[in-house]
Amino acid sequence: MTQLELQSRNGVAPPGMDEENLGHPSEQPAKTPKKLTLIPLIFLIYFEVAGGPYGEEPAVQAAGPLLALLGFLLFPFIWSVPEALITAELSTAFPGNGGFVIWAERAFGPFFGSLMGSWKFLSGVINIAAFPVLCVDYLEKIIHPLESGWPRHISILISTLVLSFVNYTGLAIVGWAAVLLGVISLSPFIIMSLIAIPKIQPHRWLSLGQKGVKRDWNLFFNTLFWNLNFWDNVSTLAGEVDKPQKTFPRALLVAVVFTCLAYLVPLFAVIGAVSVDQRDWGSGFHADAAELIAGKWLKVW
Repeated sequence: MTQLELQSRNGVAPPGMDEENLGHPSEQPAKTPKKLTLIPLIFLIYFEVAGGPYGEEPAVQAAGPLLALLGFLLFPFIWSVPEALITAELSTAFPGNGGFVIWAERAFGPFFGSLMGSWKFLSGVINIAAFPVLCVDYLEKIIHPLESGWPRHISILISTLVLSFVNYTGLAIVGWAAVLLGVISLSPFIIMSLIAIPKIQPHRWLSLGQKGVKRDWNLFFNTLFWNLNFWDNVSTLAGEVDKPQKTFPRALLVAVVFTCLAYLVPLFAVIGAVSVDQRDWGSGFHADAAELIAGKWLKVW
């Protein structure tokens, strides 16, 4: 009788064998992937929807200060809050990474689930492509060669590759990276808003726009919708969330309030403190406003 047979008969597991199931190779316990907790999830939701006050300026250019402020005050209640509530309810009912695809499949069948996935993928490609361009629109305010030509194209490509690499590092790392990026990106707006307080003239908030500047309703509503939409996109994170039934609704609630304040506070501050031609309120104007309010150092930041 071999040594292996003697050990098995005596209830001793040989090396490489499980003691509870002799004769069967022991299995190493699978590593449980890290789950998203509340704080990283809040910032991931924030960056899925907004990412900062960047891109809100054209609303002032299109319709004037008062309507821009009213738009960012009221549109969240018309669209953002209902969409966030639907997302919270369905994400806790179906906590999987399929998100909106699962919802459509369960409600209407596999064909419509497939359509939903295809349409949202196309929408995501078009939407996400705008962010590197918006980033460079701000950088060109201080690095003028980025305004056109190959320097602009290369900088857009580099920003796309860097952000893509961050996404491949894993969701837990991306979550905390979003927290860090959120603090860094929002800090200059907080500082600008605080410095602007003594310079604010409230009557500027009530302006309906300059005479001779025609309202562009398409640009106005598109700006509001683009900046306050896409709450359902975060449903694809539901399967990665720790205790989704509790964490997801809380994160969405905080993110909605956080997003609205991040748009409104700088907008109130800049409109009240800076008097410029309405046509100057294009994408990236907040950088110019920072220089007018606090100086070149804040524009560079």
